[in-house]
Amino acid sequence: MKKMLGEERRNELLKLLKNSKEPITGTQLAKYANVSRQVIVNDMNLLKARNIPIISTSQGYFYMNQEDAFQVEKKIVCVHTAEEAEDEMMTIVDCGVTIKNVIVEHPVYGEITASMMLSSRIDVEKFLKKVKETNATYLSVLTNGTHLHVISAPTMEQIEEAERRLRKKGYLVEE
Repeated sequence: MKKMLGEERRNELLKLLKNSKEPITGTQLAKYANVSRQVIVNDMNLLKARNIPIISTSQGYFYMNQEDAFQVEKKIVCVHTAEEAEDEMMTIVDCGVTIKNVIVEHPVYGEITASMMLSSRIDVEKFLKKVKETNATYLSVLTNGTHLHVISAPTMEQIEEAERRLRKKGYLVEE
């Protein structure tokens, strides 16, 4: 693809994201647009600043369609060890529930939120692979395993089933 000017490039990238069912990495977008990955990061930030619903995840960028916005959402509190993180995530996605993000309370920075957007076992496996490859730690390490997730699903019954399974495993924190 020939090199495009800023606005033209952002419009093309937005079309690409809207038509994709999977997240697209910054590297893939950079190759497509024949620019650096940093230019893509800047483009995505400019689009987000216009309130365009682009979500950044460890799997890449994606456009949040209108049907995604009509899901039931709930915030849950979980606690577990780093070794149990995979089981916690798989338990949630196995119920047809999406893990939208993770939130921890930091003593200096306050609330720290990171987008996850994990909806399937494949998403979780890709996320875990990236954690391993980058030697990253989970945000919950900052809070001795306690963290929040915003989860979403087409029905409240799916969320309730995920909560039931998490409760049974001892991962769900309740009053």
